Amino acid sequence: MGRGNLLVFFQLFFSIYSVNTKKKRYTPRQGQYLAFIYYYSKIHGYSPAEADMQRYLKVSPPSIHQMILTLEKKGLIERIPGQARSISVSVPLEQLPDLE
Repeated sequence: MGRGNLLVFFQLFFSIYSVNTKKKRYTPRQGQYLAFIYYYSKIHGYSPAEADMQRYLKVSPPSIHQMILTLEKKGLIERIPGQARSISVSVPLEQLPDLE
């Protein structure tokens, strides 16, 4: 095997290794929020309001808001503060959990 081929082999090996060993960047609960935001947006054509999330996930308004801030800080969602229904999920669909 030539030197160039060996280099390509190691690059491919390490890229596959890093994809397979990469841990999820969110907790199971955060995954449920992400899945809800994604599927709600897909069904309705616009993002959920915090009240929509509160009803579905059965948590208090402060809990919803704090989770939104946490997801935004972790780079899992994007939003425009002060603009209603501006949340979008930054995680690819194949990395989202099933919505329970």
